Order: sequence, then C-alpha cells, then structure tokens
Amino acid sequence: MSGFDVVVLGSLHLDVMVEGPALPRLGETVAGRAWAFKCGGKGGNQAVEAARQGARTAMVGRVGRDAFGERLLTNLAARGVDASGVAVDDGAGSGMSVAIVEASGDYGAVIVSGVNLRLDAGDAAAAAKALRPRGMLVLQNEVAEAANLAAAEAVRAAGGTVILNAAPARPLPGALLAATSILVVNALEAEALGTGPVRDLAEAEAAARSLGTPDRVAVVTCGGAGLALSGSGLTLALPGHAVAVAGTHGAGDAFVGALAASLASGADMAAACAWANATAASVVATPEEERAALPPSAALPLLDNPASAAQLEQAYSEMNKSSRDIRDASRAAVRPDA
Repeated sequence: MSGFDVVVLGSLHLDVMVEGPALPRLGETVAGRAWAFKCGGKGGNQAVEAARQGARTAMVGRVGRDAFGERLLTNLAARGVDASGVAVDDGAGSGMSVAIVEASGDYGAVIVSGVNLRLDAGDAAAAAKALRPRGMLVLQNEVAEAANLAAAEAVRAAGGTVILNAAPARPLPGALLAATSILVVNALEAEALGTGPVRDLAEAEAAARSLGTPDRVAVVTCGGAGLALSGSGLTLALPGHAVAVAGTHGAGDAFVGALAASLASGADMAAACAWANATAASVVATPEEERAALPPSAALPLLDNPASAAQLEQAYSEMNKSSRDIRDASRAAVRPDA
C-alpha cells in the first residue's frame, strides 16, 4: 500500500441515525420518526469524501470482528477507498455512535470508540508509508493521541502535509501541534483550544489568527457563517453559502475531505478552502440518503452564485486576487464529474 494522494489515519464508526423533533432533555423520552445505519467515524467520512473528490485515497484504522466491522469495510470498498490498511481487531468491538437529528437538521451524538482507541505506532507507520511524496495525511481526535503524533512527525519529516481536524475537542500536546501543517476546528473546538468565543465570521478570523503560526495554517469553521483561515503569511475570511438545510451531520467531515483532495491536486490554500466551503454547503443541502450519489460538480453553482461571488470578491481583495481567479483555481483542483 503506497503512493496515495490522501491517507486518513482515523476512526471508523457505524452510526445509528435517529430522526426526532428535538434533542431530548435530561430525563425526557422523545418519540422519533425513523432510524437508519450510516457508515461513519470522522476518519471514514473524510476518506470517503476525499475519494469522492477524485483523490487516490487510503484508510488506515481498525474495526472489530463483528457485523458492524463488516459493514464498515464493505462501505469503504464501495466508495472507492483503499481499506487494505484497516485491521480487523479481536481486542474490542467496532466503533459506533448514536446521533439524534432534529427537524432543523442539527444533531447531537454519543460515540463508543471501541477498537479505534487501539491504533498504535504500527498503524501510524503504515499511514506514513502509504502516502506519496508531498501527499496529505489526515488526522482527527477520535483515535489514540500517540498514533496521531507518530504519524504526523513521520509525514512532516518526509515533506508531506499533515491536516489535523482537532475534533472532538481535547487538549493537544505541543509536539502534535508542531507537526501539524493545517489545523481545522469548528467554533467550539477553537474555544476549547483557548481562543475567544466564535459566534460570527469576524470572531472566527480572530480565532484563526490566534491559532495560526508562520508554519501552520489554522482554519476555523463557523457553520453557515463561513470560515476563516490564518497562518503561513495568509489571512482570509470566506462567507458561507446560503442553502436550504437538509442536515448538518457530516458537513465538517465533507469540508476536511474536500480540502485534502483539493490540496493534493495542487490547489493553493485559498482555492482549496473555497472549494471545501462550497462542497460542505452542497452536502448540507442534500438529504442523507441522496449524498452517496452527489457528484463533486454539485458545488460549482455555489461558487458561481452572484451573491457569493460578490462576497468572495470583497474577502479576497486583501490578497490582490479576484474571486474569479479563486473559483477557476478551485475548478482546476477537482474532477467535477468524478
């Protein structure tokens, strides 16, 4: 297993998705409308999205020797992700979660990590070895910190790019941050890392400035408001795209997967973030059961929307670069009909 554009070292969970009118309060039982299985885990979701974008993608992780694990492996293969680096582990059960999705599309979830917490230095070495020169390693906080650190240090030393999606929130050791090329967090995760409150795009930009360094770009997403990035000599705020919300579950993972694929194809950071921003919006606007068939080109109309173009033009003015330049670069960074 070698030569991949994107390698994801991370979690695999089988999600139980429950549709309900609202999240129950403590001690309350709420009548739901429907439930379904969904193959997920932040690692699995991000790998599937990178593959959907046309990147040659491999997953390194673990599943249990159980029906959930079989379903997770089958899904990776069906979605174009190389799963030869996913071990079947007898030491614990497969990871799983229960997510309750409100009528508004927002959700809350509880995860049981299972074998995901058993990833070790051997898995980290496999991930580093699988990556092509200057490829993208994608990490999250749903696996053991030691595995993340070992993989990040190996890939960064070899000249690759390390994307750390620091979710769910937990303290990050300085060594892991030092080995991270691109840090991606949402508003709550940014606050957990010591920034001020992130309630709008201006506060997201302030948070990105506090987390970015000359050697690390920080990307702070702020839901429908958009995102901000700062570091390595670049600071930019990108407004969100106005779409009808079908469901927000998985939007952050779609953003990370699209970002990795776009960067792996040669896009610069601004163009890759613009593409990932539009991709996440297209996913939010698509019902869960239709997302597997969603082509990457579904994001193109959002980049061309006149209102969005005007907002982007203003956002890019400090870069002396037009929004048309960025949109053209974003198109070149993907295979729209993949």
